[in-house]
Amino acid sequence: MATVFASMPAAASAAAAPPRPSLLAATERLVSLDVFRGLTMLLLISHGFGIHEACKDLPAWAWLANHFEHADWVGCTLWDLIQPAFTFIVGVAMPLAFSRRLAAGVTRAGLAAHVLWRSAFLIVLSNILSNWNTRGPLKFQLINVLCQIALAYVLCFLIWNLRLWQQVAAAAAVMVLHHGLLFLYPGPDGPFDGARNFGAVVDQALLGYNYPGYYTTLNFLGNAMTVLFGVWTGMFLMQPRPHAERLKCLAAAAAGAFTLGLALAPWVPMVKRLWLGSFTFFSAGWVLLALAACYWLVEVKGWTRWAFPAIVVGTNCIFIYSFSQVLRGWLSRGVGNFTGNFAFLGSFGAIPQNLVVLGLMWGLCYWLYQRKIFFKI
Repeated sequence: MATVFASMPAAASAAAAPPRPSLLAATERLVSLDVFRGLTMLLLISHGFGIHEACKDLPAWAWLANHFEHADWVGCTLWDLIQPAFTFIVGVAMPLAFSRRLAAGVTRAGLAAHVLWRSAFLIVLSNILSNWNTRGPLKFQLINVLCQIALAYVLCFLIWNLRLWQQVAAAAAVMVLHHGLLFLYPGPDGPFDGARNFGAVVDQALLGYNYPGYYTTLNFLGNAMTVLFGVWTGMFLMQPRPHAERLKCLAAAAAGAFTLGLALAPWVPMVKRLWLGSFTFFSAGWVLLALAACYWLVEVKGWTRWAFPAIVVGTNCIFIYSFSQVLRGWLSRGVGNFTGNFAFLGSFGAIPQNLVVLGLMWGLCYWLYQRKIFFKI
């Protein structure tokens, strides 16, 4: 996870001078990536800023409320893009982090051991967090975002060690495997049957239960493709290219991802809960555009003051995610004792209530940031 950050080299100041390549050294950080990570986490821990609760029963604003909740099945909302954004960011950081470790003298075997240890730690942490506030027997799960990242992390590390053409071939093979299993072993209502698709049947057999919301462990194969798109983006950003060329390539990649996602949708529906190919590409398009926007604002224009709140959170993602999972409800209830949940505003009281809670959580991150306390794995 993010720790300390450094500035990127600036573009050539004189307009008449030729574009100056920007090379990301092994010892430097991509500040815009920290900003993007922080913005993603702020959206996640905000609980949608209370907008869904405030607007869901208002016909004129239902469209906005729906963007702060997952699509029921087919479709893609803003809320559906949070996990793809975070897993993509993990992928972008992978080649940057691996290069730093290799430059410091770590062997490939040592790097593999670190990847396996980190993946195992994420799975353990994920299961601690998912069982913390529950009643009844503990349940082992592999669907939480940290578990899905852990599984995808190992798979993408293995693919990263291949030549580029082999990486592309491996990615295609993983996507064919993912969808092939669904088509070869369809449920009663077809390959994308929510309750009885191949992934759900496997989970029932191995875990003894199915996840709520029709999520499946098999989703990690699609999730891994999102991580791998991030890996390729990170590899691209490490090359010495002018800022303008980088932005053009990111925009072109986003356009290609949108096109592929929409082209697949008639045959492979855009279902985030199964992380199907159409959703993988379509969500990647939005994520690439968001990264390009952060890159332009931070690395090219040098505008960083607005991004400071995001950087504070982005440098302590594991901490704030864990805090949100375990203690956010407790914090909100405590704050509600003093604010009355802003009940005098009716349903709109959810917005200031969530903003106050978010402010307190950000303040805790800022306290850690000031003292250079960064939790990482």
